[in-house]
Amino acid sequence: MSSASSQNTSVDTLWYTRCPVPTPLGLAARQDWFKQEFQPDNITINTLQETRDPELLESHYDHKLPHSFRQGGNVPAIWARANGADTKVIGLNWVDEAQLILALPASGIKEPKDLKGKKIALPLNRISIDHQRASALRGIVVTLETAGLSTKDVELIDFEVPQSAPGFGWGSGTRVAYATELEALNSGKVDIIFTKGARGYETAEANGLTIVYDVRNHPDPKVRANNGAPRPITVDGELLRQRPDLVARFLRRIVDAGDWAAAHEAETVAYIAKESGSTDDYVRKAYGNDIHLNQGTELNPEFIAALEGYKNFLLEWGFIKADFDVKAWIDPAPLAEVLRSLSQKAA
Repeated sequence: MSSASSQNTSVDTLWYTRCPVPTPLGLAARQDWFKQEFQPDNITINTLQETRDPELLESHYDHKLPHSFRQGGNVPAIWARANGADTKVIGLNWVDEAQLILALPASGIKEPKDLKGKKIALPLNRISIDHQRASALRGIVVTLETAGLSTKDVELIDFEVPQSAPGFGWGSGTRVAYATELEALNSGKVDIIFTKGARGYETAEANGLTIVYDVRNHPDPKVRANNGAPRPITVDGELLRQRPDLVARFLRRIVDAGDWAAAHEAETVAYIAKESGSTDDYVRKAYGNDIHLNQGTELNPEFIAALEGYKNFLLEWGFIKADFDVKAWIDPAPLAEVLRSLSQKAA
């Protein structure tokens, strides 16, 4: 992927950000692989998780920071692209996570058909793009559809979620254990709440809630697609055009993380527990005992079709205001280069 332009454009800093969820980028970051990779070039590696600057933190959502990479929920990545952000998808990772529709045991609600006429909590976050609301709504809509119902058959009730002040960690929008939704459920304001991931599963068990449906069990991956799957790796488009060699090297370490994880089950589960602020046990419950085998980076047609389908959902429900071509958003060249170099090394 070398070119004349890549030799002439000097880069002294690379940035990355990831969400507190299972990602191969997160695994590579926790092992300091990016700093090790680029230290010989005197390229500084910075992460948004270590800054207090509100403008820089906003790039976790709008991806406007030059020379930056991101992997995490796809809602902010899709929203940024729909708003005209100059980004490219260079890889996708798929981890089926728990997407839980929950009720109090005393409610008698046991399966999706019981949701008819019920009140369902919908979180409302005052942040740039409300990915938690988009995720909850998707889980609710899919669950209703399995019973031949729609949102017209239930009452969706907004509950505003208090926001943390920006700072170290994951920036604004971070919250703990679905406290707002739990209060609404326990006080009888709603009959149903949605949670997801390791902390969502922990919330369900710790509070003795009935799992009415887990979207993770739906047979169609396109329907299971949500903010958490597939998780795109996006890169600043200008960096990719000017220094594709650096992009390929950064991506190579993410791909390496997938291979490392497959051979290190216990360490991978422990890393993900730290990332998600949960425990090894709940990581396994929320993401499966094969979580270490699902840290690969791909661009297969099924993943791309699911990403496109979820983009269409976000457009339909008004989370994004402009449509765009998902296939044109993807640049397969960096991953192809990584896989070529790996095959040559193996030979």
